[in-house]
Amino acid sequence: MTQPLTIDFVSDIACPWCAIGLSSLQLALSRLGGDVDARITLHPFELNPQMRPEGEDIVEYLGKKYGRTPGQIAETQAMIRERGDSVGFEFGPRTRAYNTFDAHRLLHWAGIEGKQLPLKLALLRAYHGDGKDPSDHDVLVEAAQSVGLDATAARDVLQSGRYADEVRAEEHEYQAMGIQSVPSIIFNGRYLVTGGQPVEAFEQAIRQILAEA
Repeated sequence: MTQPLTIDFVSDIACPWCAIGLSSLQLALSRLGGDVDARITLHPFELNPQMRPEGEDIVEYLGKKYGRTPGQIAETQAMIRERGDSVGFEFGPRTRAYNTFDAHRLLHWAGIEGKQLPLKLALLRAYHGDGKDPSDHDVLVEAAQSVGLDATAARDVLQSGRYADEVRAEEHEYQAMGIQSVPSIIFNGRYLVTGGQPVEAFEQAIRQILAEA
């Protein structure tokens, strides 16, 4: 019997572990097949809310934020590439960190249009795979168009500043719930799983949740 499952996925495009976690989650759901009818809703979180418009060199930024040396950052990025490969997500060279608020506004609109998950995947690939600037409106419009959204409507959303209040409200809501890191994945509004977990961990968690339901 197919069981419904709601999945609230709190994440940021700037986060490589979010790309790994989402890919891993999708693989776990595919393994479960007809046992589960999952509905994924994406929610905003900003890792770099104060980032200046032109972005910042990623090694300098990560060094200041986490107190890591360039060598340590290189090791972590190599591990991230390896983990990405294991779930079918290819990481390319990321040289800069950027603000993602406009991308979250566009994702909010994409949710209304029924294209939120495809756009999220396109934006993750654009930044983490191709090294594109996710704060650049041309990059955002290109991603929207690639998943079947209207380019003119997407650009209008970006230029008008629409959905800023809605995104801020969602960010504050999940922060108030205690979400401090991403990805944070909430199943059926009750069960929290954090981090870019392996496929097997997501599959086991979902099976347990379905059994308890």
